[in-house]
Amino acid sequence: MYLVLIAWLYVTVMMAVAEATSTQGTLLGAGITFVLYGLLPMAIVGYILNTPARKRALRARQQAEAASADPNTGGHAPGGTEPGAVAPVRKEP
Repeated sequence: MYLVLIAWLYVTVMMAVAEATSTQGTLLGAGITFVLYGLLPMAIVGYILNTPARKRALRARQQAEAASADPNTGGHAPGGTEPGAVAPVRKEP
């Protein structure tokens, strides 16, 4: 995907350079050529082609938030069995 975007931007840079160095061309025309033929269309195409990746990232973030909100999924056994943990004090039966 990025190769196509880079190639098209290269083409539009060359179009802008040709516009700027032409005897009847101007720098304003070169800038407008680059923005309207290069940056704007490629920004739209890049945004559309990146939609699946954004959806995957959003889904992964929501799943991570849901997992961290559940107190039973901490990964530790109940009762303080971690190394160096102090056992709870209880009455003898």
